Amino acid sequence: MNFFPNERTALFIDGANLYTTSRNLGFDVDYRNLLEYFRKKTNVIRAYYYSAVLETEEYSPLKPLTDWLAYNGYTLVTKAAKEFTDATGRRRVKGNMDIELAVDMLELADRLDHVVLFSGDSDFRRLIEAVQRKGVRVSVASSIRTSPPMVADELRRQADQFLELAEIAPEFTRRQMEPRPVRLPARLNQNDASTDQQDVD
Repeated sequence: MNFFPNERTALFIDGANLYTTSRNLGFDVDYRNLLEYFRKKTNVIRAYYYSAVLETEEYSPLKPLTDWLAYNGYTLVTKAAKEFTDATGRRRVKGNMDIELAVDMLELADRLDHVVLFSGDSDFRRLIEAVQRKGVRVSVASSIRTSPPMVADELRRQADQFLELAEIAPEFTRRQMEPRPVRLPARLNQNDASTDQQDVD
């Protein structure tokens, strides 16, 4: 991993994406240790955490985490998620934070040497390219060890370096969980599937 102590570095964490990736890899993130891990390697001037929240709920399971982050070195960026019912009658929640993350990264880019993006979303490829044109190095933290991989190939190729979360996770793991079972492709029938795999929502 290529970091320099005097680089002005900012972390941009897509909360939902990091949660899904860590869950699929079988660990929970300890955000205190995550921040300390990067502070030991480089000059972290900002750490942003992005999350959409449902305001209709009396209690959100995210609230203890977001409250803690806001008081412990993170800049918390949230917006209200929109709840709707799809054509099949299923309750859906929409809360994409891509624009907020992109605006913040571009605004800060002129005062940074290095950006660490915690996301595997291919939509961020053009953002990374724009930031790199300003002379900023970009690291992408995600995983290719899940099935399917959590990071888009084009995003990984665009980054200056790729950080495999499965390799650095022991530095900021809160507690180990069982990795989620691999989802079998829909085209496989029961006879093609091994008995130790199962489909999980």
